[in-house]
Amino acid sequence: MQLQSLSERYGVDKRTLLEYVGENHIAIVKIVKRRLLVDDAKNFVEIAKKIKSVDPQMKVSLICTDNICSKSVALLEQNGIDVLLQTDEMEE
Repeated sequence: MQLQSLSERYGVDKRTLLEYVGENHIAIVKIVKRRLLVDDAKNFVEIAKKIKSVDPQMKVSLICTDNICSKSVALLEQNGIDVLLQTDEMEE
């Protein structure tokens, strides 16, 4: 029997990286060099809705670098999605 991926479990695109970050807490991981804009945030909100349709008690966060615009952060927070910033340990 093949193990089901998190993307398959929640019905999201297989290229979407999901990661458990705690009990009843999952994160969408989006580490890219380009700036994350409002259209990206809207996509993350849709992904979160799919996850919550399967597990209504699941908390959803976004893991990204600090290249996300403030309007995107506001939209995500309005939809109950925390933004967790990934710091590059190489930068000092």
